[in-house]
Formats: sequence, C-alpha cells, structure tokens
Amino acid sequence: MSGVDVKLVLRSTRVVTPEGTRAAAVLVADGAIEAVLPYETEVPEGARLEDFGDDVLLPGLVDTHVHVNDPGRTEWEGFWTATRAAAAGGITTLLDMPLNSLPPTTTVDNLRVKQEVARPKAHIDTGFWGGALPDNVKDLRSLHDAGVFGFKCFLSPSGVEEFPELDQEQLANSLAEIAGFGGLMIVHAEDPHHLASAPQKSGEKYADFLASRPRDAENTAIENLIAQARRLNARIHVLHLSSSDALPLIAAAKAEGVRVSVESCPHFLTLTAEEVPDGATEFKCCPPIREAANQDALWAGLADGTIDCIVSDHSPCTTDLKTPDFASAWGGISSLQLGLPAIWTEARRRGHGLEDVVRWMSAAPAQLAGLSRKGAIEAGRDADFAVLAPDETFTVDPAGLFHRNQVTAYAGKTLHGVVRSTWLRGERIAADGVLAEPTGRLLERNH
Repeated sequence: MSGVDVKLVLRSTRVVTPEGTRAAAVLVADGAIEAVLPYETEVPEGARLEDFGDDVLLPGLVDTHVHVNDPGRTEWEGFWTATRAAAAGGITTLLDMPLNSLPPTTTVDNLRVKQEVARPKAHIDTGFWGGALPDNVKDLRSLHDAGVFGFKCFLSPSGVEEFPELDQEQLANSLAEIAGFGGLMIVHAEDPHHLASAPQKSGEKYADFLASRPRDAENTAIENLIAQARRLNARIHVLHLSSSDALPLIAAAKAEGVRVSVESCPHFLTLTAEEVPDGATEFKCCPPIREAANQDALWAGLADGTIDCIVSDHSPCTTDLKTPDFASAWGGISSLQLGLPAIWTEARRRGHGLEDVVRWMSAAPAQLAGLSRKGAIEAGRDADFAVLAPDETFTVDPAGLFHRNQVTAYAGKTLHGVVRSTWLRGERIAADGVLAEPTGRLLERNH
C-alpha cells in the first residue's frame, strides 16, 4: 500500500463481502475501498479507526425503484426528504423513477430540470431512469446518451395522465429502438384487458380491490413482454413482481437465454392480503399485496434465483390521497427507511442470512443498473456502507420516519435490524437518527 493515504479504517467482527462474512478491517482512501484485510491489521499511521464490534458491516444498499416526485409533486415527496429516509435506512444509492414528477423524465431537457432540482438536495448518490411514452421514441437515444440508466414504461394506465401506457405495437417500437443502442427497458407489467374485465367495486373491502387486480393481468403481460424481448433480442426487467404464477414463465425464459430480470419488493415479501384491514389503504399498491401462499412462492423464487433483486418501489403521496376507498385511494407504499429491517426480519425467519439480503438488496440492483462501483465491500468499490445491529428490534413509529408524509403500512410492527449508521464514500451521513448535510452525487450510466 505504499503511497496510498489511508484516512479511515472500519473494523467489525462481521463484514459481509462477496467471499462471505468474516472479521475484517476495511481500509478507505479517497472515498473508495483500498483493501479488505484481516481484522487484526495494524491501523496505518494517521488513519482514524471506527470499530463496530459485533455490529455487521454491509455494503450500502442500492434501491433502483424510487418515486421521488420532485419537482412538481414535491408535497408528495422530494429529493431532500426521500434521500434522508434512504440514508437512515442504510441505502446509499437510489435511482429515481421518471413519473410522478412534473415534468416527467421523458426528454433530455426534462432530465436536466430534474438533475438541477436534485443536485443540492441529495443525501445519497442518485441516478435517473428515463420514460418511454407512445410519442417519445425519437427521444430515447438522446436520453440514453445523456446518462439515464434505462427506460420505464407501463402496459396499463399509470395513474397520472402525463405518463400514458404503451400498447403492444408501441411497446415493440420502443423496445426495438432501445435494443438498437443496447439499452434496458423496465416494465410495469399488468395487462389492461384483464384489468378492464376484472370486477371493479368501490369501497373499503380489501378483498374487492384484490379481485380488481388479478394475477392473470400480471401473468399475461409478462408472457407478452417475454415474447417481444425474445423476438427483438431486447433486454427487459420486470418491475415489482407480485404474482408468483409468473415465476415458471420467467425461469423458462431465462433458461432459454431471453435477457430478462425481475424484482420484487418488501411489501410483497413481508405483508399478506390476509392481514390487510378493510379501509387501510396504506396497504394499497399496484400490483397488489397478495395471499400468504403466494408470498411463500415468491420467497422460493428468490431462493432459486428466478427473482434477482428486492427494491422498495417507494411510491408516496399526501395523506389526504389515502382515502378509505381502495378504488379511489392513491396506490403506493412508502418503505425507503424500513426495507432493510423488514426484509431481514422475514428472511431470518425463513432461514436466510444477511449474505442473501446483501445479494438481493445491494449487489443485484447495482448489477442491474451497471453501477460497477456499488454493491460490494471489496477493493476498488466506493466506500459505501451500512452498519446493522441485526439482533436488535424496534417498533415502527411513523413519526420517526424521514420521508415527507409519514404514512406507512408498517406502523406498529416490530422489526429486527437497527441501522446504526450509513456511510457514503467514507463519510458518515447518518447515525442514530441524525443526518449530515447532503453530499450525494448525481450518477449517470457507466459512471
């Protein structure tokens, strides 16, 4: 290490690395990991030692599915509040979805507006997805060249008029364009015809809402999407998988060589339809939280690698939009700050370890986005970390959450895993509920 100016050494008896969990000393220089050495390694002269004892040192989480809504709907959420909540929850990198902000991220000019708004407010590193709309195929390549990480589209109505869905012909046109420059399409996959034919009832009964978003809507949309990707040799990613019925389709496509990946979310993996009270629209999301047996199958899909990653789909709104009527209430669950403990609580109950959680919530999302400096504790990566007390518990108090509107489906739940501190490029940005000033950087694809 001659000539390297190591300023910081982080030490723990449990450091989660790509090679496994072990006692180690992590040396940090210039915001990057210089080396991962044995625990007993002597601290270099002039370096500061942070010893976390038996608390676990994890790579900072990477959340590739966050609706920040800024600018335009900042009363729902904003970069300041969202990134603070993320930092408090052990997340060091997020990618912002292109809709629910005004303007949406569907042209280079709109991307620049969003970047300027985000730059002074980001507590963690932040990148951007572009949007694929029926009328913006001409803008996709320029957005790609401007650094977006890929393109989000809907196959059914998005819920906001400025971001319309694609029909199958429009999907094919956008996919062909994106495949032509090697880009990635990420897809909200629910088939509009199945949704239109499902029973639609207003009111407070969760069972009625669940019936209005049937599994067949997801299954058919995913089947059609895979067929398009196969024909065009396009790279696709299925967002927020809820229906476990689609897992065999996805597994078969992967085995065949179709370039498809898939994510699920904490709410699908930790909450069940059976526990949702009538009128409790803090549990409403699209696709919906399904039954316990479906959840078991999703966990099996994680275990066998059919599901690649877990990300939040943090989709907040103001409290007044969460009316007791499931038909009219805004659909979205806020979980940026709680995703790690929620998943860890359920993972440990099912016999999984923190190495699995790190793979699903850090390494795989980083790989999906091509963030080669994120997602692992190894030399050459950014010095992004979360320090977790995995055996400690806490009860979720909405007043203790940093996202703008303290609505959460996890209120009152007792979770395992307390995030002690979060580090971004070797600087502590959150500790025991205290947040530092913003130091996040704006990220572009391949940077």
